[in-house]
Amino acid sequence: MAPGLSPLLVETGGELLQVAEDLALYREKFRLRLPESLEELHGPTQGVVELPLHMAWSGMTSYDMSKPRQRMGLYRTVLHEGLHDDLPRYLNQDLLLQLWPVPRTLVGRTVRTVGEGAFPRLTSRTRAAA
Repeated sequence: MAPGLSPLLVETGGELLQVAEDLALYREKFRLRLPESLEELHGPTQGVVELPLHMAWSGMTSYDMSKPRQRMGLYRTVLHEGLHDDLPRYLNQDLLLQLWPVPRTLVGRTVRTVGEGAFPRLTSRTRAAA
């Protein structure tokens, strides 16, 4: 079995190659959205944050940073839906590093693995919290 692929994908036979290519493209899409370094993340740490509709298209658009659940919801939404310029604007380096052990469980595998691959400091925060 190919590394990182589930048995279900292997059983699809001829479609396996297409699935692997699609996964590689999906991962590259997320990698391209990332800033060069975490130091570029200068988003808010307090107050109420309003997300534009291209990110918050399916629900809540306003997030109170003083409320932990809303703060996590904001980070999850930005990580999944944000464009390259959105991440530095809405995510904060210190807050992301502090919170990462929780949001990493809320985002999809691709977002998590690409983010942790690009920024090993996120992985070290996860191990420290365990």
